[in-house]
Parts: sequence; structure tokens; C-alpha cells
Amino acid sequence: MNEPAHLHDRAKALLLHGLLAHWHEVAPQPWVATLIEWEEQERARRSLERRLHDARIGRFKPLADFDWTWPTRCDRAAIEALMTLDFLSDATNVIFVGQNGTGKTMLAQNIAHHAVILGHSVLFTSAGQLLGDLAALDSDAALRRRLHHYARPALLVIDEVGYLSYSNRHADLMFELISRRYQNKSTLITTNRAFAEWREVFPNAACVVSLVDRLVHRAEILEIGGGKHHDRIGFAIEFDRDRDFVSEDARAVCRFLGCDA
Repeated sequence: MNEPAHLHDRAKALLLHGLLAHWHEVAPQPWVATLIEWEEQERARRSLERRLHDARIGRFKPLADFDWTWPTRCDRAAIEALMTLDFLSDATNVIFVGQNGTGKTMLAQNIAHHAVILGHSVLFTSAGQLLGDLAALDSDAALRRRLHHYARPALLVIDEVGYLSYSNRHADLMFELISRRYQNKSTLITTNRAFAEWREVFPNAACVVSLVDRLVHRAEILEIGGGKHHDRIGFAIEFDRDRDFVSEDARAVCRFLGCDA
């Protein structure tokens, strides 16, 4: 629409104060609509460029080039459903579990990139970078600000959980971040470890079961690769079979995976 009133609203939204100050003089001119359109297009381009830079997704192969015949176990329909980004609307988490080299990171990058294109705030990081960044802070105020930085995006992708082992402090920081995002924002995690092996990722940490419970409550869990589903993924119940408490979320996922509760 190029009616003067509509053009005035668009110019006001763009904060074109100089143009607005002389609106009655320039409004009848045919170039005004073109000028406003150019400004809108350029700002949209620069905004997308900035958000892609801030998301730190990196270079990746597009989903159109993904070989759906490898890995042998990959639910294409589920991946394509995730690309609709419906899971963001109710803060559902996504967890890709599979061996190295099965395309988990590439799939996560495609989802993150599509989210940025559609206007969502996104941050992509590896577990090592995330936890190293948080653990390096030496003041409570700085840590609170940095936790807020990671808690803010609509989609946070944490890549490569399980490739390294971390201290109890790292585990506590991961738990704090996931708790802040819990039921508020979506988190996508890629891991090469069954949940039952996360005790090796965070040795001796008391919060591991609670961490996994928060991740899998309202989560899409996809295995990518070969092997039996429940043998590969395991779950919180296998962390501590002698504990009296096992969450209903853990039991529900365990039933879904076919392991004993």
C-alpha cells in the first residue's frame, strides 16, 4: 500500500525523522514510496546479516544435500517436522543422539539457520565453549549476565555434549542454564552419549539426573545412527537404579524407548 497515511506510518516506523519533518512537502512525490521501500529492504538485509552473525552457526551443508540413506537410522519425517519450528511455540526441547559422523551437527545447524531466517533469536555453541565461557567468570555479577545471555535466545543449540568430561562446577552451571530455560525457551542438544553415560560426562555430579529430567520433559528425542533404540539411548533410570525417586518424565521416556522402568 502506497497511500500517504500508510507511507507516513512506514516512515515513522523507520525513524526517518528528516523525511517526516518535511512530510507535507515530500508526500506527493513519487519517489517517496521507493525510498521507504529501499530503506525497509536494506534494514531487513542488515538485520538478518547481524542475527546470522550473532547466532554463530558457522558453515554447514544445506538439508537439501543430506543423504537420507546414511545414517541408517534417521527419521526424515521427524526432521522435516522440526524444520517447521512448531516446537518453539511451546518451548519443546530437541535432542539428537547418535554416533560421531552421523550428521547431528549439520541437522542442528539447518534448524538453527531456518529459525534465524524466520526471525527467531538463536545462539549456536558447543558444550565445551559454553561451559568454558561460564566457568571462566570470576564474579557473581558477570556470571549472572552471561547466564542471561545464554538463557535469552528463543533457540539455544548446545553441540557435542559428551565429547569431553567436565567438573562438578561445569555440571552445576549446565544445570543452572537448563533450569533457567526450562519450559520457557527451546534447547537443542546433540550428543554422542546415551543418557545413561552422562555420569561419565559429568563425573560425581549430583545434578545429572535432574539435568536430564529437565531436558527431556517436553522434548523430541531422535536417534541418528544404527543400533537398537533403547540400547543406544538408555535413560535416567539407568543412572541410579538404587534411588527411590525416578521422575515420571524419565519413566515415560523409558517406556517409549522400551527400556525397563
